[in-house]
Amino acid sequence: MAGNEVRAARVYLRVSTDEQDLTRQESIVAGARAAGFYIAAVYREKASGARPDRPELLRMVADLQPGEVIVAEKIDRISRLPLPEAELLVETIRGRGARLAVPGIVDLSDLVADSAGVARIVLEAVQDMLLRVALQTARDDYETRRERQREGIEIAKRAGRYTGRKPDLAHHRRIVALREAGMSIAKTAELARCSIAHVKRVTAAHRSRTGQVGSEASK
Repeated sequence: MAGNEVRAARVYLRVSTDEQDLTRQESIVAGARAAGFYIAAVYREKASGARPDRPELLRMVADLQPGEVIVAEKIDRISRLPLPEAELLVETIRGRGARLAVPGIVDLSDLVADSAGVARIVLEAVQDMLLRVALQTARDDYETRRERQREGIEIAKRAGRYTGRKPDLAHHRRIVALREAGMSIAKTAELARCSIAHVKRVTAAHRSRTGQVGSEASK
């Protein structure tokens, strides 16, 4: 790559829940700039990596331009999808002429860019192998956590200590505030990053508690 060529990066930051904080990952932006990248955009997401329909991820992929790099803290920030779906996501990114930059893989990417002939073929094969292993490891970790969670719930149920998942009260208050500010159900769902059905449930529960009467069907 020419020394004066601008290297553009899109930074993807993700945590799984609203309660988690993206602040720790923000240093990635400064790190990418320090490495000489122009930051085309930063995409912040609070959603499970096992979901293929993450809005910010899809927006980032749609925004990609040839030659750009996606920068993420770890591969599991990009994907905890089953391997076939994860590989399809990677191929979609590559199909747009972009590549991933994650620890353990980015270093090889730089070597591949500077290599040719047999050396390039070998390095690309090693890179693909490491990426595949990383994607599978991210999925395995997700499955292990889910299984431990299920086991914990079963143990709590048998002991009579399981009370179900606690509602996200802060998120519920945000939904109610948006609705009371006059936002439609669809717009509230978009702004609160949840489903329309969830907005209806939260709004109905709030109105029931406060004695309000109103039809959700046309709002």
